[in-house]
Amino acid sequence: MRTYVSVDGGMSDNPRPVLYGSGYEAFLPRATNADRPRHIRVVGKHCESGDVVVWDGTVPEDLGVGDILATPVTGAYGHSMGSNYNMVVRPPVVFVTDGEARQVIRRETYDDLLARDLSVQ
Repeated sequence: MRTYVSVDGGMSDNPRPVLYGSGYEAFLPRATNADRPRHIRVVGKHCESGDVVVWDGTVPEDLGVGDILATPVTGAYGHSMGSNYNMVVRPPVVFVTDGEARQVIRRETYDDLLARDLSVQ
């Protein structure tokens, strides 16, 4: 049995899985060494059948609403290939080393999107 897990990201953040089948894994940062017997498919927030982030992931049984789900090593092009598909703002880019997180690109805002729209200026 597979559980579908919906996340607040998707193909606008990283189109590589839908474009050419890049495979990623998923894990819970709160339980990095836990057994991962539960099979999941991670899907994004866009209303598209191809909006799949992880096709065949495994996580601990206690995965729950509100958990942070990580997909490590998504590639150097994830952010540069991202888009504002459906007028969705892009997430921040965060580097994590030895448990320390550092934001290197800020999250976009709706004001960022509207700044390009000539009808609201």
